[in-house]
Amino acid sequence: MDFNGLISHPEILLLVLAPLFFVCILLEWYLGNKSATTPKSAKYHLPEVLCNFSLAGLHQAADILAGLLVAKLYLWVFGWRLFDIEMNLWSFLGLILAQDFCYYWFHRASHRVRWMWAAHVVHHSSENMNFSTAFRQSLMYPLAGMWLFWLPLVIIGFDPNWVVFVVLLNLGLQFFVHTQAIGRLGPLEWIFNTPSHHRVHHGRNPQYIDKNYAGVLIIWDRLFGSFVEELQTVDYGITKPVNSFNPLVVIFSEWRDMWRDVLAKELSFKHPMAILFAPPQTQQTSSKQVKTRVANTDSNVQ
Repeated sequence: MDFNGLISHPEILLLVLAPLFFVCILLEWYLGNKSATTPKSAKYHLPEVLCNFSLAGLHQAADILAGLLVAKLYLWVFGWRLFDIEMNLWSFLGLILAQDFCYYWFHRASHRVRWMWAAHVVHHSSENMNFSTAFRQSLMYPLAGMWLFWLPLVIIGFDPNWVVFVVLLNLGLQFFVHTQAIGRLGPLEWIFNTPSHHRVHHGRNPQYIDKNYAGVLIIWDRLFGSFVEELQTVDYGITKPVNSFNPLVVIFSEWRDMWRDVLAKELSFKHPMAILFAPPQTQQTSSKQVKTRVANTDSNVQ
């Protein structure tokens, strides 16, 4: 398929890049097994790898199906665009920059809004970090509202096909930061999201939680106060472990817990919205904690 065909069908970009991803995974696995210095959290474990690949397949299928509806919405919104932007090298670079900015806020919201975290937690639930971790995605992203964050780009006047292409290109590039095989990258650390920066993002060390939201450029974290350098050894995973390699358990465990909290009988009508859209409280919220927090809030208000 030529480049124009890829722009016409951007949803297949990650499939086109898949052979490169698998080569990287095989190399990391092979070299990691040969090296005595490879940390345990970088090793490949068959049950988890199979889980990660299953999650990637379900995610891709959900994205393709949801994309049929989202594409119609984007095309409708595109009819109300503010500008007619002709795609050339400079507008393409501008779109990459604007999309990466939007991705930063999508990613930050995915950690600070529990409804969105319920989808994104899948990606963070592994206690290991290697290239296969990048495949660990949720089929619930369309329901969580990921597509909303690219709407401003369409409204500005970027063609929807180009927007989707750049979104997927950004996600494809992020595959390469999911590794422990690459150390610091010198001056590049100041501008780009690197494996070192992204290892921090996957850490459950208290100082690492909700940091380094970057897609491709780390400049947004530096500008908006969410940057932390990798200093202490990263402890990967989440503070409320899933403890399962069943893809369905991994996908739906936080949705189950969230709705259990929402439907708690002791809560009044106004509190479920706070549970759905408040921060996930470092992923440790339980019904009992929610009730206590709500009760304390009510007493303070009174």
